[in-house]
Amino acid sequence: MFDLEAIQTALREFGWDGWFLYDFRGSNVLAGRVLKLDPSQMGSRRWAYCIPANGEPKKLTHRIESDALDHLPGGNTIYLSWQEFESGIAHLLDGMQKVAVEYSERGGNPYVSKIDAGTLELVRECGVEPVSSGNLIQLFEAVLSPRQQELHLGAAQVTDSAFTKAWQFIRDGVQNGGSVTEKAVEQVIMDHFAEHGMTTYHPPIVGVDSHSGLPHYETGSGADTNIREGSFVLVDLWCKHDDPDGIYSDLTRTGYVGTEVPQKYTDVFNIVAAARDAAVECVRSAFAKGEELPGWKVDAACRKVIDDAGYGHAFGHRTGHNIGREVHGNGAHMDNLETREDRSVMRNTLFSIEPGIYLPEFGIRSEINVLIENDGTVRVTGGIGNAEPQSAVIPILKM
Repeated sequence: MFDLEAIQTALREFGWDGWFLYDFRGSNVLAGRVLKLDPSQMGSRRWAYCIPANGEPKKLTHRIESDALDHLPGGNTIYLSWQEFESGIAHLLDGMQKVAVEYSERGGNPYVSKIDAGTLELVRECGVEPVSSGNLIQLFEAVLSPRQQELHLGAAQVTDSAFTKAWQFIRDGVQNGGSVTEKAVEQVIMDHFAEHGMTTYHPPIVGVDSHSGLPHYETGSGADTNIREGSFVLVDLWCKHDDPDGIYSDLTRTGYVGTEVPQKYTDVFNIVAAARDAAVECVRSAFAKGEELPGWKVDAACRKVIDDAGYGHAFGHRTGHNIGREVHGNGAHMDNLETREDRSVMRNTLFSIEPGIYLPEFGIRSEINVLIENDGTVRVTGGIGNAEPQSAVIPILKM
């Protein structure tokens, strides 16, 4: 439900005069979600909605679709010509000096950059200073309700048990037939999701040997996709309840098809696990002290461990991403590599921590999910048995 009072309270806390929300044909999915628009009813004309820190909001809609924002409070200015549209924006922003907009300075955060440069020019021409709505978006898009948190924890149980299914399938297939394919393991996982009422936007990653060294490897696309005794296997899987409020669980683990894991895998895994744990400790320390924690600091704490071990060149992606109704959600990411994530990690949000070291022969990633509860408790979800994170490469034939 659209909560005007909560939005205006947040605007006053940030010290901003208002929030300018604009969309054209679904270009600003964040605005649509904040305003609780039905995505199946996307119009074909531009609209804008301005929420002041105090007082009544204002709407701007096209004559053909003048009812586009009828479910929202506030007076409606109806435009037809482009001249009327521009003067309508000036009317919405009249008397304001600093306004939140879905933009990111210098395009630094593409998850927030949803307003086009031309419309931003119109805002500035009204004498208004635009500021990034990134943290506002988190409050009304990335903060999870108690029910959403429970749905995530339910999904985490399914993702956790999916690994057991995958490892057992590999073990049995290798022992009985000599090998199994990556695609066959993928199908076992997808069947497991379906049996538990889960959905996913894309099948999991199952990568054997050198394929595991490709962070976004497409399962089954390599030259040799057979998993046999002596193979190293990475499995990255994600799913959520088939429910409008469903929140993803997204985990990665690694296994070796044998009874004893060779030292070369253990050595790299231990570095990755130490980096993962350093990131978790960074988060726990900040919340225990009541300190503000921008996402880039978590990435820096994690990355330092891998850099110091001499593998910085082999860690080619951010430490983690926000998780919500999409695997890659719209809250703060743990990133000081691809972007400098200045947004704060907030309570009641969820994100991944997933450092990796990717070598030509194999790659190791250890991915967990971290839920910040309402009281500031930092809860790791999706560990082994839904408890502790993976502590060693799984010896699959020893299960």
